[in-house]
Amino acid sequence: MKIRRVLATAVAAAVISPVGLLSAAPAFADEKPATQQTQKAKPTTEELEQAVERAQKEYDAAVAAVNDAVRFLKEDMEAETYPTKAAVVETEQAAAAAAKAKTEADQAVVDARAKLDAATTDEDKATAQTALDEAEQAAEEAADAKTAADTKATEARTAHDDARVAQARKIGLLQKARDEAKEKLADAEKALADAEADDEGDDEGEEPGEEPTGDCVPEPGLTAVVTGLPDKVVGGTTETFTLRVTNGTGGTMDAVYPYVGVHGFDTKGFKELDSYLDLEWSTAANPAWRDADLMDASSLGSLKAKASVDVRLRLKVDPDVPAGQGAAFVTADYVNEDGSCGGYPDLDAHEFQILAKADGGGTPAKDEDTEAKPGNTTEQGGASTTAVNTSGGGGGGSLARTGSSDALPKVGLAGGAALVLGAGAVLAARHRRTSTAA
Repeated sequence: MKIRRVLATAVAAAVISPVGLLSAAPAFADEKPATQQTQKAKPTTEELEQAVERAQKEYDAAVAAVNDAVRFLKEDMEAETYPTKAAVVETEQAAAAAAKAKTEADQAVVDARAKLDAATTDEDKATAQTALDEAEQAAEEAADAKTAADTKATEARTAHDDARVAQARKIGLLQKARDEAKEKLADAEKALADAEADDEGDDEGEEPGEEPTGDCVPEPGLTAVVTGLPDKVVGGTTETFTLRVTNGTGGTMDAVYPYVGVHGFDTKGFKELDSYLDLEWSTAANPAWRDADLMDASSLGSLKAKASVDVRLRLKVDPDVPAGQGAAFVTADYVNEDGSCGGYPDLDAHEFQILAKADGGGTPAKDEDTEAKPGNTTEQGGASTTAVNTSGGGGGGSLARTGSSDALPKVGLAGGAALVLGAGAVLAARHRRTSTAA
């Protein structure tokens, strides 16, 4: 996909108006009716209260998980019924018994040698010698048994210590999750407090009976999930993957629009690599491959509640591409016949490493004409009425979000900024369609 043109538009918009990209609303269809939008652009107070409630439950659960993990380390793992602790107790008891047996065997050798020294007749000496030989053999066996028992006890203690270390690491991860949940709760509470303060100000300034107006609403129930995109792509190859768009809400969406954009940069000099990446798409209804630049003007049709539709994607990597880092940005919007509209609140970034052909041992590109054969509606764009889990989709945030540091490759500030521009290019497309449809 020749994303350079779109990216340049996004960068120019950001330079001219710094809030240009950050205020981009979800796109409308080009054929969208010119109906005045009556949906609130911001989440309602009720939605924010629900978000606080969810964040509080997540934080409470995280605190409980930390407490349970600490109690498990200090109490359960030290109980003699716990497997690794039980093994320590058993092997240490066996080692103690083996040590006692060796001591007794060594003493038997001493006693047998004393009897031999005290013997005066040949018969008594022969009997004493036999007893000494048997005692020495028994002492040797006891020594071997003690060594084996000590080894098992040491191994058991090591295994128990390893289990304790693993539990301690788990506690560390749970504590991190608890702290993140606490921050999320604080953010949700602040958002609610800010909204309530704004509502008080709006109530003071509005005339009686005045209806607030706004743009499209965030709709986390509309998700766009990528599957099949590898972690690494190689110059001179073609990768096919799937974008599944799901309507997880309780109502039908009259027209659903997917968004996909790829962006890459050279990790050495952070040179933009978009000209080396060509992204195309197709569906079961329209199996011909089309440039992904045209996707933002194409509806997938209506999507019933709890149904999903798959979009086939094909990423062609130029043979001369240098090594670098890339990401595919995805999201989705909808427009209804009554003029209502909305979209998935985030741009999800699916990262991948770009390998030069010489480094990655690239294989020939796949045949372009054999990628999208009709017949499999699940993988090629056919709608499915099977209920799906819409709790995924990743991230949070506002409808105009351009991506965050936790969604971008950890390759340095310059690389992160480069991918933010890629996200901005996708949002610029959404904003452009909003303007033309308004």
